[in-house]
Amino acid sequence: MFVFFVLLSNVEIMSTSTDMPRGARKAQTYLPEADAREELLDFAELIRELEVFLSRNSSKAALVDPHGNARPIPDEIFRILDQVTNALAAGDGITIVPQGMTMTTQQAADFLGISRPTLVRLLEAGDIAFDKPGRHRRVRLEDLVAYQSSFRAERRSALRELQRASLEAKVQVGDPAEVKRRAELDPE
Repeated sequence: MFVFFVLLSNVEIMSTSTDMPRGARKAQTYLPEADAREELLDFAELIRELEVFLSRNSSKAALVDPHGNARPIPDEIFRILDQVTNALAAGDGITIVPQGMTMTTQQAADFLGISRPTLVRLLEAGDIAFDKPGRHRRVRLEDLVAYQSSFRAERRSALRELQRASLEAKVQVGDPAEVKRRAELDPE
């Protein structure tokens, strides 16, 4: 199982890497190392304890560099760190991708957790926007995230409507002694 994170263009993220321009970044997958499981579990627990502490106080988490200079961690980055830590501690891989990234149909299908033929049907039906610069379709991550959000909203709405309908339905309760089994109804 992989967890995908989207780097939003309006979020400032400090990076020590200067060998690659920000716009040229590609997707990067991180897999937990087998011998680091205990360390990851300990760190995940530390993050949970820190989150509880921060929720009770008005303090902010901070990164401290080797010179002792502290830099506050924005809440969004802290939530991402929490999710990454928990996923790695659970043995799951993490893939971080730039928001404007385009994917092949197989990558897009994997992202949505559906088959490639199902994705192609969604693309051809116009449910998800795509580009076809040559022979192959390319899907923007932003369009996949938008589809995923709208699909989830529609599903939640349908479930609420189904729940409402079942609560409004009149249920007739009979005497259990009068209920007959199918075998009792069939003549021999």
